[in-house]
Amino acid sequence: MKSIFEAFARSRREFQFKGNLYVTLAASLLLMMGLYMVCRIAFYWFNLPFFPDMTLARFGRIAWGGIRFDLTAVLYLNLLFVLMMIVPFRFRFRPVYQKVLTYLFLFTNTLGLVANVADTVYYRYTLRRTTLSVIRQFENEKNVTGLFFQFLVDYWYALLFLVLLVWVMSKLINRILPAKGPMISDNRVFYGGGTVAMVLIIGLVVAGIRGGFGESTRPITLSNAAQYATVPKDINLVLNTPFALLRTAKTPVVTKVNYFAADDEAEKIFSPIHHPKDSVPFTPRNVVIIILESFSKEFFGVYNTGADNGAYRGYTPFLDSLIGRSHAYRYSFANGRKSIDAMPSVICSIPAIEVPFVLSHYSGNRVTSLASLLNEKGYYTAFFHGAPNGSMGFQAFANSCGFDDYYGKDEYNNDQDYDGIWGIWDHKFLDFYAEKMNTFKEPFYTNFFSVSSHHPYNLPEEFRERFKGGEMTIYKCIEYTDFALRMFFKKASAMPWYKNTIFVITADHASAQIRLKEYNSAWGYFSIPIFFFEPGNPPMPMEPEIIQQIDIMPTVLSHLHYDKPYIAFGRDILDRRTRPEAFNFLDDSYQSFRGDYLLQFDGTKSVGLYDFRKDQLMVNNLLTQLPDTVRTMEIELKAFLQQYKNRMVDDNLTMEGSLLPAAKRP
Repeated sequence: MKSIFEAFARSRREFQFKGNLYVTLAASLLLMMGLYMVCRIAFYWFNLPFFPDMTLARFGRIAWGGIRFDLTAVLYLNLLFVLMMIVPFRFRFRPVYQKVLTYLFLFTNTLGLVANVADTVYYRYTLRRTTLSVIRQFENEKNVTGLFFQFLVDYWYALLFLVLLVWVMSKLINRILPAKGPMISDNRVFYGGGTVAMVLIIGLVVAGIRGGFGESTRPITLSNAAQYATVPKDINLVLNTPFALLRTAKTPVVTKVNYFAADDEAEKIFSPIHHPKDSVPFTPRNVVIIILESFSKEFFGVYNTGADNGAYRGYTPFLDSLIGRSHAYRYSFANGRKSIDAMPSVICSIPAIEVPFVLSHYSGNRVTSLASLLNEKGYYTAFFHGAPNGSMGFQAFANSCGFDDYYGKDEYNNDQDYDGIWGIWDHKFLDFYAEKMNTFKEPFYTNFFSVSSHHPYNLPEEFRERFKGGEMTIYKCIEYTDFALRMFFKKASAMPWYKNTIFVITADHASAQIRLKEYNSAWGYFSIPIFFFEPGNPPMPMEPEIIQQIDIMPTVLSHLHYDKPYIAFGRDILDRRTRPEAFNFLDDSYQSFRGDYLLQFDGTKSVGLYDFRKDQLMVNNLLTQLPDTVRTMEIELKAFLQQYKNRMVDDNLTMEGSLLPAAKRP
């Protein structure tokens, strides 16, 4: 043991800061971070007209957020370089090895600089950072080489700027590399210390690529840039092009379709443009939307009165009672299977088709949201999610939707009520939610997203004996959150804003825990509650209609008698002239619910038709037996898909684009 300590002491004397391998590695990566920031400034300068009214504070926020995305891109591109630098072997210091490291660094990082500089001039044509979808746009172009050289001629100044960047990078990296630090003579310290350092650096690299160590977070994506954007276009300044390309490498690309010769033809069958239906003046009532984590319809007694031979009572006694005094619907569906699918569906009436909107290449598109529309009417808007700020990208998406404020774990500011994984316990955060709303000036619109009904399905200490659940581990959490909602409504009902409020309660998606066999089906996987409660409602029966998450936004606006046209892919369920329907995506097939039937379409042909109301287990495929029904539903589904996909690709999800003639749309 004494000899080991002596070896460490000797190694400390041998250590020198200058030329040290790890110092050299950090300096190399910081060099690229600096050049990426230069590229960001150049991107802004070259595209100055697209970012009017820029202030120093606004750009400072952009630059601060950009560091996070630059770090991810630099680490991605330099993974091999980092690994070759930190393997704990002595050959790292050999001249040939160091020369290879230098060339590898220059090659990979030149690619990153090329992408950034090319996008600096290409941005004006697309108004978004380039993703891999660009490759698809040019894959059928026969004169790519000619276009490329013409591009170089037309934008010679960009080429000159790129050459300058590469020259600076080359000069500086040759000053930083090679690493010539003195080698530690004791093998035990050299290999042992090198191995420990390698493990630590790998951990730091993984955190950097993910975007941080934050609890319950997923790797950052393009949509997270909205967290640092004052206006939507600023997202493109926060991002860098290598990040956009790398993050979309495995993301399915939504591409245009031409089921109909022109988009106008599809629009005659399905149009996402909503126009005011009556002359009643706008009514500024408060709106409260509550999204419950993993609350399947299976957990409700009121939806399953015949289950277990009539003995099933469910795990939501309070919500069952609330549904009895609400506009509720027998067949209510989610538009996706993940939490990140629910946000755009509920708030923007944009379903998740093929890929979640916030993870898609088009997450930077301009969107119409309930928050932005009500902001224009003088509403205060706020989003509440008890998770650590930044979790799931909710804060970034809320910002891009136009919410005035975001309240998360940071704003709650009491970690004693933190569950240690997902966020603040529901009963505590719901109480905080009610108290906060009582301070808001009316009218207001708020959105609450619960966290506690999530794996590993724990409960606060004081409720562990009270809620026992049943066969499924999630049942006790459902009981607990149902109780938390009872307490929330009891408290809110005594507040002055309560009676002037429309409450919408839904779930983000159905749970993966399924006991009742009918929910283990293509319709059951998306079955969630959706109901509208207004204080003072009398008891009312459940309506036997179809409703989906994307119907929430237009229905709320209809309740308020919103008086301007807007874009939404859902329908106003109060408008009896519209046909109840729902759309989602499962197993590479588009699903359309209409009337009694569920149609499954693979993008080219219909592959299934089921009477989902009677044939709940979906045993009998009626595809060949009801050709007229198939034909009608397929035409309507194709019109929906063409409107959705083509508008998505064209960044035409707002009325500004839709009011233009088709030939002049983006």
